[in-house]
Amino acid sequence: MRSLPVADPGVPDHRSATRYLWWLAVRTWPSMLGGIAWGIVWMVSQALMPAVIGKAVDAGLADRDRGALLAWGTVLLGLGLLQAVTGIIRHRLALFNWLSGAYRTIQLTVVQANRLGAALPKRLATGEVVSIGTADISHIGNALDVTARGAGSVAAIITIAAILFNVSVPLGLVVIVGVPLLMVLVGGLIRPLHRRQQAYRDQQGKLTTRAGDIVTGLRVLRGVGGEATFAARYRAESQSLRSAGVRVARVESVLEAAQVFVPGAFVVLVVWLGARFALRGEITPGQLVSFYGYASFLIAPLRTITETIDKITRGHVAARRVVAMLSLRRDLAEPASPVRPPDGEGDLVDVASGVVVRPGRLTAIAANNPEDSATIADRLGRYLDGDVTLSGVPLRDLSLAAVRERIFVADNDGRLFSGPLRAELLGPSEGPGEAGARDQRIAAALAAASATDIVDALPDGLDTVVAERGREFSGGQQQRLRLVRALLVDPQVLVLVEPTSAVDAHTEARIAARLGAARAGRTTVVCTTSPLVLDRADHVVFVEDGKVVAEGGHRELLETEPRYAAVVTRGEEES
Repeated sequence: MRSLPVADPGVPDHRSATRYLWWLAVRTWPSMLGGIAWGIVWMVSQALMPAVIGKAVDAGLADRDRGALLAWGTVLLGLGLLQAVTGIIRHRLALFNWLSGAYRTIQLTVVQANRLGAALPKRLATGEVVSIGTADISHIGNALDVTARGAGSVAAIITIAAILFNVSVPLGLVVIVGVPLLMVLVGGLIRPLHRRQQAYRDQQGKLTTRAGDIVTGLRVLRGVGGEATFAARYRAESQSLRSAGVRVARVESVLEAAQVFVPGAFVVLVVWLGARFALRGEITPGQLVSFYGYASFLIAPLRTITETIDKITRGHVAARRVVAMLSLRRDLAEPASPVRPPDGEGDLVDVASGVVVRPGRLTAIAANNPEDSATIADRLGRYLDGDVTLSGVPLRDLSLAAVRERIFVADNDGRLFSGPLRAELLGPSEGPGEAGARDQRIAAALAAASATDIVDALPDGLDTVVAERGREFSGGQQQRLRLVRALLVDPQVLVLVEPTSAVDAHTEARIAARLGAARAGRTTVVCTTSPLVLDRADHVVFVEDGKVVAEGGHRELLETEPRYAAVVTRGEEES
């Protein structure tokens, strides 16, 4: 078996939930067919045991033939060993199928989340994404896992029906007719169960989203006095979710009881009929023992078939949500025929605003409205569609992957994730021999972002594990660490949006003085109104109402452009 997860999960068929589950099964067809085959051998070997015991009773005990008893005992031992070996193999293959389906789904949804980028929260609630990443992948894995046992159970029931038919036609008919009726009876509870589970899951996703929103905006809520209102609303919705959970549990309890009672009643019927046939001399004592064994054994495959229907149905519901996510399209479409990216470095031009970014220079964009500079940054990085060219080639004609490789936009919405700080800043290790070089790069970036003191204060330095969203760091510290991460990316064009808005003036002055040297020979764009940063820029572009109205050096613009001076002075007073 291959190691998991695989390097390339493949291109999914997300036209429907059924096609997606079939695609997952086909991707691992050797283990799927192997699991089904070994599952059939595993269950059929168990189904044959009552027949062998009956033969041992009739030929060995009733006829007092020790040789026959020994022979049938040996056959029974062989079936037991076969069951043990095939059970282990079946379980390993089934577990591989579970992991394969779950891992592929995780990989595909993560890739899709990265592909959608900023469009994801607009299209899908946070709680929905969390539910896909937790509950749905488990249900999809279960749907693939249960196929081996489900196929084995069907084969076992067919085997038992054939044996019973050979001995007694009425008993064979009882099994052939009774089993489908039992499946219909128990299966009738599955559909309402899944309807209630779907409603419960939808409410759970919404409540998870609301909880995340409340935690994120807790300080704001306390500031405006809305904490109690939102807490009361959350409390009411959580009670509604609890009631929905109780409704789900009520149907689940009935289903669980039916899965025990209905097969049990069926066993009683088969044993009663077998006993009557034995009293009338229509079957032998050994066959009666076999019938009792069949009746007892039938409980397991009957429950497994019910479980199979349940898990495949749940998997189908989960796959429907995964397919819905995979079918989402990002705001910006890929070009039908992407052109070859330009060689070397050239001007980056935003036609709508008139901003021209020269290669190898540090260009600052100062706008009277900060939202205008942020919008220009999004257009330059092709997060918004616009008439932007790089070396004369329109960005919309390049693949998004090619744009992302060359232009990196770092804003203050970026998050720090949990994990070792070194990996958080630089990404996964590139090889043991490069550890020293990596640490030197990190040290240089930390110095440029005036963030060395942050690492020095940590108990384990760069090996310190960062909490989720970097909550142990202040806002200014998080901003400096995000700047370190951006510098370590070292793209052809780096676009920074207000990189020093949350730091004090002394720290900002150090960053402004070191940023140019850290990006020497590379193209850098800084959207800011900070005079400390503007004074260190090679070129300053002043934007008013989304259009370039003046450009030049910072000191030159202070003397010649009163509107620029007013914006910069305002920013200085606010800081």
